[in-house]
Amino acid sequence: MIRSCQLAPLFCLLFAVASPFPVKAQSEKTDPSTGGYAIVVSKSTLVDAGWKQVVEKLKTKQDATVIVYQKSVNESLDSLRNKFPRYTCFVATPEEATGAFVKTVHPLTRKLDDDPYTDTFWGILTGFDAENALAIASHTEPLTIAKVASGTEFATEMVNEGQWYDELVKNKHVKKTADGKTANLQGPDDTTESLVKLLNDYRADLMITSGHATQGGWQIGFRYRNGYFHSRSGQMFGMDTSKNRIEIESPNPKVYLPIGNCLMGDINGRDAMALAWMNDVGVKQMIGYVEPTWFGYMGWGILDYFVEQPGRYSLTEAFFANNHALIHRLMDRETPKRDLRGLTFDRDVVAFYGDPKWSAKMADRPKYYDQKLEVKNDVYTLTIIPKRGEKSFQPVNQNGSQRGWRPIIQFLPHRIQDTKILSGQDLNPTVTDDFILIPNPRKCDPDREYVVRFQAAKK
Repeated sequence: MIRSCQLAPLFCLLFAVASPFPVKAQSEKTDPSTGGYAIVVSKSTLVDAGWKQVVEKLKTKQDATVIVYQKSVNESLDSLRNKFPRYTCFVATPEEATGAFVKTVHPLTRKLDDDPYTDTFWGILTGFDAENALAIASHTEPLTIAKVASGTEFATEMVNEGQWYDELVKNKHVKKTADGKTANLQGPDDTTESLVKLLNDYRADLMITSGHATQGGWQIGFRYRNGYFHSRSGQMFGMDTSKNRIEIESPNPKVYLPIGNCLMGDINGRDAMALAWMNDVGVKQMIGYVEPTWFGYMGWGILDYFVEQPGRYSLTEAFFANNHALIHRLMDRETPKRDLRGLTFDRDVVAFYGDPKWSAKMADRPKYYDQKLEVKNDVYTLTIIPKRGEKSFQPVNQNGSQRGWRPIIQFLPHRIQDTKILSGQDLNPTVTDDFILIPNPRKCDPDREYVVRFQAAKK
C-alpha cells in the first residue's frame, strides 16, 4: 500500500574565501583513511555572531576543517575534494536550508570522486534560530533507541518496545511492552492526544510518521478522519477533530522519521514543521522529503536499514545505505523502466538534518541475517550469516512503498583503492572506496556460504 501523498499531491501543495578559521592549504591533503570532518558554511552565516558559535562548537567538538563559500554551496567542491572528509556538516540558517539547498547538496556530495555514489556522510545542521542549532551542535551523548512511537505500522518485533496507531484502520492500536509482549488494542477514534502523550509522557526516542502533510501540518489519518499536528514559529502542537489544541512538551533527545510524508523536510519559512520538531520536540536528527512524495524508495527504505536491522547502522549510516541502494538500482540494467523515473525523483529530494557524526542507533536485537567484516593486512572478508533459513533475505515488514529486498551494505573502516575481488564474484558485489554492496540474494540457500573476499590498499 502506497501512502506517501502520491494519491493527493494537490492536497500537499495546498495544505573559498577569507575565513576567521585556519584552513589547510590545498597542497596539504588530509589522509582520507583517518576519516576527517568538514564544516561547510556561507560567509554571510559565519559573520553572524550566533551562527559563528555553532560553527566554533562543531569545529572544537569534531576537530573539523571549516570551508567557507561566498554565494553558492557548489563553491565548496574543490575544497571537499581536497579534504575528502568522512563527514561533512553543512551549517545553514533556516533561510538557507531550503528545498533547493537540499537538492544542491545531494549531487554536490557525489562529485568528490568518479563513482556515482555519495562520497561523504553529510548532514545539514540548522534550527529555528542559532540558539536551537547550537543546542543540536552541542549535544554529544549517543542515543540508543529503546522506545518507538508511530502513526503508521512498523516492525514491532525488531524494537525493544513501542506503540503505533494505524493510519489506515480506525481504532487500531498496537503496543509492545519492555517484557516483549505485543497486544492489539482498541484505540480512540481520534488519536491526536494519544500520539502527543507518546511524546510527552512515554518519551519516545524515535517518532515515525507517514501520510498527508504540508510544510506546516501533518494529517494523522490517511483513510479516515483524524486530527493534525501543526507548527507555528518553532512550536509544535496537536489539533484534534474537535479543534482542541493539545500542547506538546517533549524535550528528551530523539530522532524523527517522516518516511512517507510530503514536504516535511521542506523549510519554507519559520513556521515549517522541520524547525518545530528540532526546536520544540527535542529532535537531534531527522529526514524529510522537500517535495510531495509519490514513489517512496528513499523515505520508506530507511526503515529497512535502520529499524529492521536494529543496532547495525546509525541513522546517518542507514540514510546513506539506502541512498547507495537507490543509486545502485538506478544503474541496474534490469530495473524496470517504470521505476527509473521514481528512483531519479527520490534520489535528491530527501533531506538529512543534524550533525552527521552524532550517533543514534536502535537497541541491538536479533536480525534476519548477521554480517561480519574481517580485515587482515590487505585482505577484506565479508561474511553474511543467514538466521531465518530461506526467509533470511526477505522483507521484515512491507508497510509503505518500495519496501524490502534492499541490498546488503557494509561500510568500510577506512577508504581503499586498487581493489581485486578474490572470491564471491557470483554474488555480484560492488566495492567502492568506503563500502561494499551485495545485491539482495532473494531466496536464501542455507547450504551455501555467502562470503566475499577482496584485496585492497588503504587510500
